[in-house]
Amino acid sequence: MDRPVWAPQGIDLDVPSVSRMYDYYLGGSHNFEVDRETARRAIEAWPGLPKIMQTNRAFMRRAIRFALSEGVTQFLDIGSGIPTFGNVHEVAQAVEPSSRVVYVDNDPVAVAHSEAVLAGNDHAGIVSADFRSPPDVLRSDEVERLLDLERPVALMVVALLHFVEDRDEPDKALAAFFDQLAPGSLLVVSHGCMEGAPARDGGGRLQKVYEEASSPLVIRSKEQILRFFDGWELVEPGLVSLPHWRPDNPPEWEDSAVFTGYAGVGRKVGHLG
Repeated sequence: MDRPVWAPQGIDLDVPSVSRMYDYYLGGSHNFEVDRETARRAIEAWPGLPKIMQTNRAFMRRAIRFALSEGVTQFLDIGSGIPTFGNVHEVAQAVEPSSRVVYVDNDPVAVAHSEAVLAGNDHAGIVSADFRSPPDVLRSDEVERLLDLERPVALMVVALLHFVEDRDEPDKALAAFFDQLAPGSLLVVSHGCMEGAPARDGGGRLQKVYEEASSPLVIRSKEQILRFFDGWELVEPGLVSLPHWRPDNPPEWEDSAVFTGYAGVGRKVGHLG
């Protein structure tokens, strides 16, 4: 296939990408046919996926507004993906123009497109790095330029941790970030979970689709997700389904699939250990 002008050289156009699949779910245009085909198979296995992604994005917007209400105007968004409409810098800077945002992703397309979107925005930047290597993130030029780690930061790992296997020790990575962030910092998490999902047999088929895309989908229990907040003080209403975290309106949905997964925000009140 012909390489789009926005696609960086060196990436394989025949290998699906989780971030480009997410872009497709949200109605974006920065994805390839291989991403669309894989995403369509994922939707066949779990028909509510696009609505879940939209509900997840709505949670993210509410969490950003909460952070700003708490006086937190610095955001570190890891696994940020392709910056489709309504991303962190747009939401935060619409409320508080001085908000500073650093995106982090290891997908070359996500990084390249972020650079294009953020051109001319002096208060936002993108880092090519991996969540599993906190030093690469925290010591990056963009973090040093944009974020003051002596002041609270909202660490956002939205729809990321279910792509990090236990063998990669996501809890240790979170602890490393925790140790470098100031008291008053926030941890924003959303995570897929089959508990409370509608009775259907698609969970295993969905995981198989992502495994074939070289991005294992790790479905954890609510109790396992809760452990990611070790050291953080959960703010009300705690770890709840996506639509129930501080909703703007009563969460009335036709498709119960949007209750698949959990979301929560924690606050750092001291030093771990």
